[in-house]
Amino acid sequence: MKVPLKIPRPYLLAAIGGAAAVLAFGLAYVRFNRDLEHATQRVAHGSQMAQTRCGPIEYAEMGEGPALLLVHGAGGGFDQGIEFAGELARSGHRVIAMSRFGYLRTPLPVDATPQAQADAHACLLDALGIQRAAIAGVSAGAPSSMQFAIRYPERTRALALLVPLAYRPAQATSGDSRPSGLLGRFMLQHAVSSDFLYWLAMRLAPGLVARTILGTPPEALAGASREEQERAGLIMEHIMPLKLRQAGLLNEVRVVQALAPYPLEKIAAPTLVVSVADDLYGTFESARYTASQIRGARFIGYERGGHVLLGHHRAVLDELHSFLSDTASFAAEAT
Repeated sequence: MKVPLKIPRPYLLAAIGGAAAVLAFGLAYVRFNRDLEHATQRVAHGSQMAQTRCGPIEYAEMGEGPALLLVHGAGGGFDQGIEFAGELARSGHRVIAMSRFGYLRTPLPVDATPQAQADAHACLLDALGIQRAAIAGVSAGAPSSMQFAIRYPERTRALALLVPLAYRPAQATSGDSRPSGLLGRFMLQHAVSSDFLYWLAMRLAPGLVARTILGTPPEALAGASREEQERAGLIMEHIMPLKLRQAGLLNEVRVVQALAPYPLEKIAAPTLVVSVADDLYGTFESARYTASQIRGARFIGYERGGHVLLGHHRAVLDELHSFLSDTASFAAEAT
C-alpha cells in the first residue's frame, strides 16, 4: 500500500509562488518582444539615407516652405524630430528631421563632437540642395545646433534652442536638480542599455522613468492633462528600440563631460531659447545664460512642466511657428 506523499505547506506555497513568478515573467517577456518588434518596425520606415561628404546620414522630410533642420535630443532619431515638428510641417515649414551620430541608421564616426556634428548638418543640407535653413536644437541637440550657427552664420536663417543642453558658469550650478540617487543612477547607467529593463521600468515604475529619463517631476506628469500624459507616454515608448540608439546615448555622456563655453557672441541669427524651471536636467539656468550671451536672443521661461514641457507643448509650437515665419519673412525681404 502506497503512502500519500505529503508536501509541507510552506514548500507547497513556495513552489506555487515560484511557478506563478515564472509564468508572469514568461508572459511579460512575450509582451516585451511584441512591443520591441513594433518599435523596431516603426523606425524601419519613413526615413531615407543621404550619402554626404561627411558620411551617411539618416533623415526624413515633411511639409513645404522655408527649411527647418530639426536636431533631436538624447534617445531620439529622425522619428523624434518628425513627431515633435509635424505640426510645424503642416503650418508651412519644410521640416528636415535627421538622426544624429550613433542614432538609428546614422553611424557614429571617430570624431563625434558637436563641431563635427554641425559640419554633418551642413553636409546634409548640401546633399538636399538647401543653402540656408533655420535650425532647432532640442535638449542634447542644442550643442551641434549652436555650433552650426557659429560655424555657418551665412547658412543660418534662425536658431531655436528648446530645453537646451548648454554650458553655464560654475557658480550657476549650485541649484542643480538633475536626477540623482541610486535608482536614478541605475536607470541612466543600466536601464537605458537594455530594452527589457527599460520596458519593465515603464510598466512598473513610470514615475521613475519620468524623473530619471524624461527629466520631469512625476507630480507634474500626474497633474498634466490627459492629452499631455499621452504625449509623455509616447515619448517614453518611442525611445525604444534602445539597441539602435545606444551608441548615440553613450556619445551624449562624452559630450556632456566635455561641454565648454562657446563663442556665442558670434551667433548673428535671430535666436529663441525656451526652458522650464523644474526641468530635472537643469537646463533653465544654462538656457537663460545662453540667451544672455547671444545678441538679441529672446528667452521664454516656464515655471513648471519638466524637460518635456508638459502643459506648454502647444504654446511652444505656436511660438516657434511665429518665430520661424517672422524670420523667413525678414530674410525674403532682405533679398
